[in-house]
Amino acid sequence: MPEGPELFLTSRYINDVCDGVVFSGHVEKSQVSKNSEVPFESEEYLISATSRGKEFKLMLTPVKREHSPPNKGRGQKPTDVIFRFGMSGSFKMTLASELPKHAHLRFYTKESPPRALCFVDHRRFGRWEVDGSWQPERGPCVMLEYEKFRENVLKNISDKAFNKPICEALLNQKFFNGIGNYLRAEILYRLKIPPFEKARTILESLQHPEQDSAVTLSRKLKLKRENPDLLEICHSVPTEVIRLEGNGYDPERSTYSTAFGQWLQCYNVPGMKSRRDANGRTIWFQGNPGPLAPKGKKIEGKKERED
Repeated sequence: MPEGPELFLTSRYINDVCDGVVFSGHVEKSQVSKNSEVPFESEEYLISATSRGKEFKLMLTPVKREHSPPNKGRGQKPTDVIFRFGMSGSFKMTLASELPKHAHLRFYTKESPPRALCFVDHRRFGRWEVDGSWQPERGPCVMLEYEKFRENVLKNISDKAFNKPICEALLNQKFFNGIGNYLRAEILYRLKIPPFEKARTILESLQHPEQDSAVTLSRKLKLKRENPDLLEICHSVPTEVIRLEGNGYDPERSTYSTAFGQWLQCYNVPGMKSRRDANGRTIWFQGNPGPLAPKGKKIEGKKERED
C-alpha cells in the first residue's frame, strides 16, 4: 500500500506533468468502479495536487477567461477530490488512446491528441470523495507537519492506543499519519526497538528528556542530531524515501527499484525475522521481538508487500 512518501511524490508528479496543461470536459469514471461519480465539467480547467500523510487531494480549478461567457451548469466551481489510495492506487498521465487497464477515474486534456490523467487501481480498494476534506480523525502528517505531529503524540500518551505494541501503534493514523508497514519496520530497526515493546514505555521517556545543564547548546544540538528519538525518526525516515525521487517504492512494480531496494535495511530483507501482529500484519525486525509478542511461530523466508 502506498505510504506517506509515495503520496507526497504522487502530488509532486501531478504538479509537474500538469503544469500549464489545460484539461477539458467532464470527469470520466469506469463502469466497474463502485465509487461515486465526480460531477465536474468545465470547458477549460487546471489540475493541481497536495498530500497529507496517507491522504491525497486533487484540486480542479476552472480557467476564467476575460470576455468569455460565464460558465453554466453544475460543477463549474473549483472542486476538491480527496483520495485514499487503498492497496494499489496511483496516478498516471497517458495518451487518451492508451488508457491503462485499471484506470477508474480519468481527466482529459484539451489538446490534440488528448492525454488523460488517470487514477489507476487494479485492486479497487482506493476511494475518492468529492468536495471532501482531510479526515478529522487522522493526525498531523509525520513529514509535512512534524511539530504538530510530535505534540499530538506526546500530549496523548495516556490514550489506549499506546497500550499496544509499538509496531501496532505506529500504524494508527490518528497519531502517525503517513506511516505504513515498510516504514514502521525501518523506523524501529534504526533505533533497535523491539516491535512488540509497549508503545507507552517507549514514548514516555520523550515527554521529559533528561537535561544536563553542564552541556553547551551546540553540544546538545550535536547529540540530538546523532541520537534522534523515535518521533524524529518517524519524520526523517519518510523524508529519506522522498529524496530517492522516482526511485522509491512503486506498488505497480513486481520488484523494488534498485535505489529503494538498497535503501531498505529491514523490511523484507533476507535474514530478518518476521511475525504477524494482532491485526494480521507482518512486521520485520531483528533480535528480540519484545514482551507483547503474540505466541506462535515466526514467518521465515516469506516475501510480502503490505503498506
